[in-house]
Amino acid sequence: MQRSKIKNISVISMLIILPVILFLLSFLIGRYPISPLDVILALSSAVFHFDTNLPSSIYTVVWDIRLPRIVAAMIVGAALSISGASFQGIFRNPLVSPDILGVSAGAGFGAALAILFSQGSLIIQIMAFLTGLTAVSITYSISKSFRGNTTLMMVLGGIAIAALFTAFTSCIKYVADPYSKLPEITFWLMGSLATVNASSVITILIPIFLGFTILLLVRWRINALSIGDEEARSLGVNTDNLRIIVILSCTLLTASAVSVSGIIGWVGLVIPHIARIFVGPDHKILLPASISLGAVFLLLVDGVCRTAAPVEIPLGILTAIVGAPFFIYLLHKGYEGWS
Repeated sequence: MQRSKIKNISVISMLIILPVILFLLSFLIGRYPISPLDVILALSSAVFHFDTNLPSSIYTVVWDIRLPRIVAAMIVGAALSISGASFQGIFRNPLVSPDILGVSAGAGFGAALAILFSQGSLIIQIMAFLTGLTAVSITYSISKSFRGNTTLMMVLGGIAIAALFTAFTSCIKYVADPYSKLPEITFWLMGSLATVNASSVITILIPIFLGFTILLLVRWRINALSIGDEEARSLGVNTDNLRIIVILSCTLLTASAVSVSGIIGWVGLVIPHIARIFVGPDHKILLPASISLGAVFLLLVDGVCRTAAPVEIPLGILTAIVGAPFFIYLLHKGYEGWS
């Protein structure tokens, strides 16, 4: 018992300390070299209002370029991870990911449409967010229009709506200018944080905060739902209302994340499984652990994307390269974190 308690304390400490350490180290990564002391001075002087002899270029890199990107990477990774863990719990399926209801495909269509009409980054972000929500709304309406297992109908409807919006996106790519618009659309769909700025991060803070808060407040109820609807009802949980609340919260988080970063796969599928290895299947601990590990994972991946090649690597490529083999490894080992 004492050894188990020490292990739990160690894991929790790691999940708290690791994101903080990587947050600070990420300021040192980039093509413009900055020393750790200069980073600390640039951050602290702006907060505590004291003068330094640092050149203005260091403040620009730290505050205007790297800080928004680092925060965005942590928010996006955390949002996709907690959404994946929540969806896997309410659908009782380890293969479910945040884009199962069509939100990513819908957001991709909205962004591609905005890029086609030469809109700015803010309009692209808003269009991606709204079309992502629209796709999930259509999926939910389809599931309610059929009799039978609502959950199954929702998943099947999500697959159909995702395919439909993907086809719409392909139509936009087909008519886009191959020398300007098409490369921009393609790059956005592969996922990147290269164009993130402070206003992009501020725009998504409210929906991200709402999504996190709601999921963390109902996380013990997800435990009841994950063991079956009948058992959950016997514990006094309104399964239909809870499922709607979780789906809306996850959709809000995923749409917000995708609107900033583009489509990034595997994070919401793989990271919840890694979190289960560390903390087990209890959603009261699993969801906060998914937030921490998701933020750490995407921060690491973004650091590699920025520095591994002369040209920045899209995030979606690297998350797939890392995530797919690891997921195959979990399947090969017959991981039983669901039992």
